[in-house]
Amino acid sequence: MNQYFLLSQDAGSSTGSIIMMVAMYALLFGALYFIFFRPQSKKRKKEDKMRKEAQIGDEITTIGGICGRIVGIKEDTETLIIETGTDRSKLRIKRWAIGSVDTIHDDAE
Repeated sequence: MNQYFLLSQDAGSSTGSIIMMVAMYALLFGALYFIFFRPQSKKRKKEDKMRKEAQIGDEITTIGGICGRIVGIKEDTETLIIETGTDRSKLRIKRWAIGSVDTIHDDAE
């Protein structure tokens, strides 16, 4: 009878340790999500919003380092026409190539 009691007690403690180990892994993955993945997705959403709100007249810098002013937007092909330099040369770039919008807008709403 004593041997049966010892075996059942041993099985219960191993089940408890497995549950504790699974809980620790879940806690670890939850922490990794909030430390790495969530801020990255917030940053991506902010950049997408910035690219969609770019308008004619904005000073931009592309991800390649080209600075210019938006002079035209083609919505159907998601391209922008920017003007660079004093000689007013024009470049056609994709909207995803915008690295930053350097013009500050006053949001009066």
